[in-house]
Amino acid sequence: SAQIADLQQKLLDADNGDRAKQRWDSIATILEAKCALKYLLGELVSSKVQESKLQSSLQQSQASCSDMQKMLMEERNHTAEQETEFQNQILVQEQQHQEKVNHSSWK
Repeated sequence: SAQIADLQQKLLDADNGDRAKQRWDSIATILEAKCALKYLLGELVSSKVQESKLQSSLQQSQASCSDMQKMLMEERNHTAEQETEFQNQILVQEQQHQEKVNHSSWK
């Protein structure tokens, strides 16, 4: 039944496509042509508006992504600096401990 439903949907889609083509093919008067042209221009304007909105959204998303990448890089640099500082502190403490051990063993 899923296959039958799928085939029925395909037939409906094809039929609708044929109807639309027949409508355009059956334009016979200037008035019908004007109406069709008006409809098409309306669709064009609508598409352009949608494209503009999508373009704006894309630009905002790109700017946001760029900001996030910058913040991520700053955080990575900060983390690397902290890691280096931490390693230096460990090294200093190990050296101090070794000096205490060496100093104790000389006494």
